[in-house]
Amino acid sequence: MSFFKNPSWINRYVYPYKSVDDIPASVYAEINEKLIKKTSESPEVSIVIAAWNEEVNMLPTIGSLADTHTTIPFEILVVNNNSTDRTQEVLDKLHIRSCLQTIQGCGPARQMGLEQARGKYILSADADCMYPPNWIDKMIAPLRANDVACVYGRYSFIATEVTPRWKLALYEKMKDLMAEIRHFKRPYLNTLGMTMGYKTAQALKVGYVMRHVRGEDGRLTFDLMQFGKVVQVKDGDIRVWTGTRTLDKDGSFFTMLTSRIIKELKRLLSYLKPLAPHDTKTS
Repeated sequence: MSFFKNPSWINRYVYPYKSVDDIPASVYAEINEKLIKKTSESPEVSIVIAAWNEEVNMLPTIGSLADTHTTIPFEILVVNNNSTDRTQEVLDKLHIRSCLQTIQGCGPARQMGLEQARGKYILSADADCMYPPNWIDKMIAPLRANDVACVYGRYSFIATEVTPRWKLALYEKMKDLMAEIRHFKRPYLNTLGMTMGYKTAQALKVGYVMRHVRGEDGRLTFDLMQFGKVVQVKDGDIRVWTGTRTLDKDGSFFTMLTSRIIKELKRLLSYLKPLAPHDTKTS
């Protein structure tokens, strides 16, 4: 984890484009040249991305995945979740598969991706993240074990002029500590669609919640635990990087940090015991 500055590798994916019209054809061509060489029509791994109104944000995501270092055959499948902007226009110019889910919500979007995926394994990704070169290999390695049903990784935030990297790094340290505590009895609370993986056949048996509700990834993981354990991939070099827009919704950094600390303290005791079996589709 970088404490004082963003990692240098993400700089190549920080595009200056504010709209689709700003994106030159050469950028698509450069990304597609890499994708044509690396993606497969018969993948072992399907990278499934749910996208809603991510027309410009898609480029860093796909661009970083195009630079992945792996010998595993993979595909990239993006589910356009009823976007009202020009997301589909960008997808059509990239050498990836895409489909449309008109039912709003991450659950329905990821369910369609699950049903359309060709790979034995699925890696779930988000449309506004950057993925390091070894992400695929290090996420898939533990997932190959018969007794592992789901894996998840860690993530970091990209520093801005408003929020320096050291503040974000301190928050991430606290976030990772809470993840360690939750992992013992409630690991499904740590699984996020931006960096998690599972076996396609098992996930098809349980499926995602088909309504617009938060925590669709954790609900799926809870149901997958009947097939095996959940593994946390802690390697720092495969931390996924994303923007701060989810944090910015809470106001200032201090307000965000305070509110989240209070929230976690209130929940702390509940993390020490497992949740009873229940219907994740209606709860």
